[in-house]
Amino acid sequence: MTNNKKTPDNTDKITVALVDDQQLVRQGIASLLALSDDINVIWQAEDGEQALNYLNTPSDEHAKPDVLLLDIRMPKMNGIELVTQLRAQGNKQAVLMLTTFDDSELFMQSLQAGANGFLLKDVSLTKLVNAIKTLANGGFVAEPVVMKQFDQGLASTTPLEALSNKESQILKLLAGGFSNKEIASSIFLAEGTVKNHVSSILAKLNTRDRTRAVLIAIHQGLI
Repeated sequence: MTNNKKTPDNTDKITVALVDDQQLVRQGIASLLALSDDINVIWQAEDGEQALNYLNTPSDEHAKPDVLLLDIRMPKMNGIELVTQLRAQGNKQAVLMLTTFDDSELFMQSLQAGANGFLLKDVSLTKLVNAIKTLANGGFVAEPVVMKQFDQGLASTTPLEALSNKESQILKLLAGGFSNKEIASSIFLAEGTVKNHVSSILAKLNTRDRTRAVLIAIHQGLI
């Protein structure tokens, strides 16, 4: 396993950690990202369990990255299980899921777990780097090929009512898989107030389901 430490020359780079059970895949992605002037891969892990240990006990060698790149299918603890664990701990780590499978069910599970992005492994370097930058800046990324499977029924037949700034902020946290209580703690609001905002968000997006609200928001370019 290769670990790359920050140096004075890359302090402004976006830091990334790779988690994949296939060493050649990890090394291949790391080699590609090394071609970018904006990305620094600081460590690698072979499964979710090892990555969780690194994230829960950060050190100079295993510092917390700006973005975590996860394979979905891994032994011991897969990517979705790792994201679920992180969100249960209140960890807001930006997570980009990578998979070889064009599977809408995995995409839905990733969103429900609290992942911030989902891409296929055959993505181009440019697209991957742009996705990492988007997540590092608090944004979200969804694989267009997979999103097309959700297009039917996501488009509203009536214009959607604009979200307030606070509702947009809460919607992004909903997309991160956080509960009303966790959102309330994060943005210093009463849990009841957050619940009211969530109800308003769902009404404006014409849905009663939080996950569907996130899908609609991604589809409409709201997040």
